[in-house]
Amino acid sequence: MTDFESVIRSRRTVTPDGVVPAAVGIRGGRIEAVAGPEVRWSAREEVDLGETALLPGAVDVGTGVHDPGRELSGSYRAAATAALRGGVTTLVVSPAPARPAMICADDLQVHRRAAAGVPVSLFFLGGVTPGSGSLDLADLRAAGALAFQCSLSDGGAPDMAALDDSWLRKAMAELTALDAILLVHAEDAGELGTPPVSAEQRPPRAERRGLERVISAARSVGTRTHVLPFTAAECAALVSAAGSIGVRLSAQTCPHYLCLPTEVLPPGSPAHACRPPLRSDANRKALWSALLEEGSAITTISSGHLPAHGLHTLEWSLSALWTAARRRGAGLDLLTRWTALAPAELLGLAGKGRIAEGCDADLVAFAPERPVSVSKVDRSPYAGRELTGEVGPVWVSGLRTSPNTGVPPHTWA
Repeated sequence: MTDFESVIRSRRTVTPDGVVPAAVGIRGGRIEAVAGPEVRWSAREEVDLGETALLPGAVDVGTGVHDPGRELSGSYRAAATAALRGGVTTLVVSPAPARPAMICADDLQVHRRAAAGVPVSLFFLGGVTPGSGSLDLADLRAAGALAFQCSLSDGGAPDMAALDDSWLRKAMAELTALDAILLVHAEDAGELGTPPVSAEQRPPRAERRGLERVISAARSVGTRTHVLPFTAAECAALVSAAGSIGVRLSAQTCPHYLCLPTEVLPPGSPAHACRPPLRSDANRKALWSALLEEGSAITTISSGHLPAHGLHTLEWSLSALWTAARRRGAGLDLLTRWTALAPAELLGLAGKGRIAEGCDADLVAFAPERPVSVSKVDRSPYAGRELTGEVGPVWVSGLRTSPNTGVPPHTWA
């Protein structure tokens, strides 16, 4: 009788205790053992990655799935394929923009049926709009909404209207009673141009004003709140200081805000559609400083994938983030903290985001020194760029896939 269904070995396994040589034993879709590389187990399949790193699969929070050019089921299949190519094994799906938007329990079930059978783990965020009552939110929670999301401007447009201060406080009170986290697109509508179609019409002060509104409401109600996406580095101190007045506030940014200053974008780049916009190179450097600061309130990094706005970022986000992070001395442990461990902890996904006994066997082979060339005709903001760090085979609940069609599986193991 075999000890495990499969064993994966790597001399660079990223565990909660650091990057170590290890063997990982998998059975029934879960990690049953993590031991030193010298251990010898019997298994139906054994993979030795050598110096290729083994990471926990990324948990992508607030992923936009709906693609206006596809039916909903096709949108989920396309997002899942891009996720696997980018080392993402869990998608936490944004309620909007989408058809239908997930603002009631029936619509969430439409998404659940459309997503049936996709080869990644899926969780859903419930949308909060003006008029969302206590029964609506409770029904969404009962239908499986992992957390909730709202916007103070056009973050869910056209399917999720902005909240004013009265509705924000009301929603926070209801969600506190449900013990649920609220994710907020915090640009303030009153500080945006009409229509807000350029970076100049979406200034950093819109994020500052929105953060002030969120902090004021959360302070009076007590709701656990996570701002996404966070881009204005000048507001990092405001987020960090919230804890000192008892506000449970943190933030999420995206790799494109850390990698692509607005000065380098060609006129036709899809990155011009980002909400908030990409900002200056000075802001990008300051955002890195805020992220790398000990105890930073910027705790999670996710792709910002949003096909409805022309942003196809899932496939390259991990490589892009690593390319920039390694230049700043960050290691694989930090990379996986931002993309896997912290998002899982934020949302209470105890079995995700870690290579540890009892966790789901969601694993990614990652070659951190291998160069990656993005095609000049790629739909992502990274088109034509040279990145470092390539995703190889991915295991979701112990089942192996080889996401990168250009890389034969035998070159990895």
